[in-house]
Amino acid sequence: MSATVRLPRELHPVAWWIWAVGIAAAASFTTNPFALLLMVAAVAWVVAARRGDHPWARSFRIYLWFGLAVVALRVVFRVLLSGGMGTVVWFELPAVPLPDWVAGVTLLGPVTRESVLAGLYEGMRLATIIICVGAANSLANPKRLLKSVPPALYEVGTAIVVAVTVVPQLADSVRRVRRARSLRGSDRGRVRGLRRIVVPVLEDALSRSLRLAAGMDTRGYGRAGQASPAQRRLTGTLMLGGLVGLCVGVYAVLDQTAPRYLAMPMVVLGSVVALAGFVSAGRRVRRTRYRPDRWRPAELAVAACGVALATAMVWLARNEPMVAYPDLLGTPVVSALMLAAILLAAVPGVLAPPAPTGAVKPA
Repeated sequence: MSATVRLPRELHPVAWWIWAVGIAAAASFTTNPFALLLMVAAVAWVVAARRGDHPWARSFRIYLWFGLAVVALRVVFRVLLSGGMGTVVWFELPAVPLPDWVAGVTLLGPVTRESVLAGLYEGMRLATIIICVGAANSLANPKRLLKSVPPALYEVGTAIVVAVTVVPQLADSVRRVRRARSLRGSDRGRVRGLRRIVVPVLEDALSRSLRLAAGMDTRGYGRAGQASPAQRRLTGTLMLGGLVGLCVGVYAVLDQTAPRYLAMPMVVLGSVVALAGFVSAGRRVRRTRYRPDRWRPAELAVAACGVALATAMVWLARNEPMVAYPDLLGTPVVSALMLAAILLAAVPGVLAPPAPTGAVKPA
């Protein structure tokens, strides 16, 4: 049994996305820097252990650099526009007076510990979410992801899949252009050679996007079947009714003064009606699948790790707020429950099967 599980194969792309979205959701419920660093470390380890040799698998480094840039920019903006927030002043900068129509905003001035740490924590949280998206983009096969999109969202899914493959295509274009320049013996300094790399990279990415669009159009991607006016009216009515029901139900859940029969009953009813609308809209799209992706125990385990981590962090944010949102004047701490929950993010590095390489075909 263990030999069968360890056979190289591509995991279902939706499982990777559920895992990554679960970690991103967990990161949104905390500003603890130690917890965020542990999440990033777990995500990076899983990517290093289970990514394949496809072009999109090499894009994770770009998301790491992008996350570092986000943290740096967030801290810089906090220093520039902190307005002297906090009591522990580290150093002072000359304040720049601003006009009256921007009252409440102070440029420069005293730089406090609270403002810098607030920018650092918030930037780390946003960077963790970005890195989680990059991990899913590096592990999940975008072509197989398009196969898993519901028929009702096929047109939207096509645009989303093309959009999320932009960064992997740019990473692959940079690698190809740099290799070609090194073979020609024109590899100069990074600053001087940047201008000669940018234009070929953009041209190569644009041409590959056009080829991808032409190939998808030839194969009928994004085309809908024939539907009668009555079917279109029924689909529109169901979708609109479902959205209205969901909006009323969510508002009633948040507003405690609203009647209770407008709360969860309307949420359930709106969800059912919206689901019926999706099914009706999906009948217009006709497509065939060759070797459809199936959910196996490894897919269920990987997705469950992301959902469990998100659920645990929601509970921690409500019951242990000082651990999830540490004080800016104190030292952040990580509880045993938080550490155990974050360790779930690294479990897919063991449970998921190894990715196939060029010499091994996927099962």
